[in-house]
Amino acid sequence: MAFGRFLLPLWPLDPVATYLNHGTVGVVPIRVAEAQQVLRARIERHPSKFMLRDLWTFTGSADGPTQMRRAAAEVAAFVGARGDDLVFVDNTSTGVNAVLRSTPLACGDELVVTDHIYGGLLTAVNYTARTTGATVRVVEMPYPAFDPALAVERIAAAVTPRTKLVIADHIAAESAIVFPIADMVRACKAKGATVLVDGAHVPGALSLDVSAIGADYYVANLHKWAMAPRSSAFMVVAPAHQSLLHPPVISWGLDQGFTQEFDWVGTRDPSPWLCAPDGIRFLQDLGYNALRKYNHDLAWHAAQYLTGEWGTELQIDESAVGCMVSVMTPESIGTTKADAVRLRDRLLFEHNIEVQVHARAGRVWVRISAQAYNDRADIERLAKAVR
Repeated sequence: MAFGRFLLPLWPLDPVATYLNHGTVGVVPIRVAEAQQVLRARIERHPSKFMLRDLWTFTGSADGPTQMRRAAAEVAAFVGARGDDLVFVDNTSTGVNAVLRSTPLACGDELVVTDHIYGGLLTAVNYTARTTGATVRVVEMPYPAFDPALAVERIAAAVTPRTKLVIADHIAAESAIVFPIADMVRACKAKGATVLVDGAHVPGALSLDVSAIGADYYVANLHKWAMAPRSSAFMVVAPAHQSLLHPPVISWGLDQGFTQEFDWVGTRDPSPWLCAPDGIRFLQDLGYNALRKYNHDLAWHAAQYLTGEWGTELQIDESAVGCMVSVMTPESIGTTKADAVRLRDRLLFEHNIEVQVHARAGRVWVRISAQAYNDRADIERLAKAVR
């Protein structure tokens, strides 16, 4: 299947805008949003039956698994995991908070993160350390000149006998670097560490086999690249940790087993999770392998084209690029967070271009998200607007 701006009507985006920010909060395809509305109408026809019998609890052997477990099984097949090891959470931050709150910590214990950790997660890590007396060790990753082998070496070197949890990025939210996550997990676990992987940007962007990565916890969003409604995410947990893990909200599912505890935390809208398989089918109908290749190729083209247009450097190999890429802007743009905010807002309000902008390593960067509805003309508009 061909891709490009002619596919834009499959999403509810403003047709006159240039949207290069799919990775931030996702965009729900019209088809998936319609499926969600149908499901919501079905729930409201008999809400007590659906919420109290079909969704969480199973009352008859002829009916098979509950609605949540059916959806979990479909998502698990897509991400390379067992359905019994996968639970739904609102977003990656929720899953990480569940792990942090369930990890026994005391004064002198260590939490290891990288300097590419998502800001919201770093806030949760720092709060956990503040309330338990634990220490946060931040590992500096090689960047902007990225070296995968050095990244593995540095995170493994940070693990000590006091390390209680390592949080590693699969795709960094800001820099968009694709880390050699399987090697990083293997190196940390060889030193006895428990490892949580933040895969927020991975499902739908990269081919994913969670089981092969081998992390103790893998948490990722489905509402970004996997086309699910917001907010929808999952957590895959190794069996050895399941009995010790609890959701941030303790409710009716407590002591009813790992999946029941996370499935049954009170009344909430289940439609984002139950419609996650609709998002996966949308990807497959587009031609999932071809789509990932198109998005990657467009992101890699953007990196080369923009650095050429702006006279800046590109110090990463193609293997470190997925469907997003961060590109350094001209020095005249500035160096600070305030400069980044100013550029982001001018691009939106003066040029109708939505793109993520941040300050890092003494420069301002734009992070381009390449999606099926984007094409090279979008990249050219961005280049001209920044100039």
